[in-house]
Amino acid sequence: MAVGRLDEKSEGLLLLTTDGKFSNHITSSNFEKEYHVMVDGIITPEIIEELKTGVEISVEGKPYKTKACKAEILEDTSHISERFVRDERHGITTWLSITLTEGKFRQVRKMTAKVGLPTLRLVRVRIGDYKLDRMKPGEILPISY
Repeated sequence: MAVGRLDEKSEGLLLLTTDGKFSNHITSSNFEKEYHVMVDGIITPEIIEELKTGVEISVEGKPYKTKACKAEILEDTSHISERFVRDERHGITTWLSITLTEGKFRQVRKMTAKVGLPTLRLVRVRIGDYKLDRMKPGEILPISY
């Protein structure tokens, strides 16, 4: 079974297990999940602060204020495999890192849209101490816990 979910447009780290207790522990605890996000536009320090303190998004049709999180502009994306997203003539894209301890449906995408920077690419790079590091798409590594 997969530990946590990634929507069909997202990519990155996915933990697989046959241990229900491990899966429940990861999904029900305050494990940090770190995402590297390519957005449409320029990230400013003000936007970073807004993301850090939480923004109001819609969850199941109701307003929801996200918990405080970690957010920062991402300068180095060499660990993320290259993939065409769109032509440069359509505008500037920038990357940021968002680290959450919650996981509402499409939360990161909703958060970046709320601050005016739609998500173009979303890569989960870490769940707790488990990191994507320089793994390639489709690569599988056994872990122990």
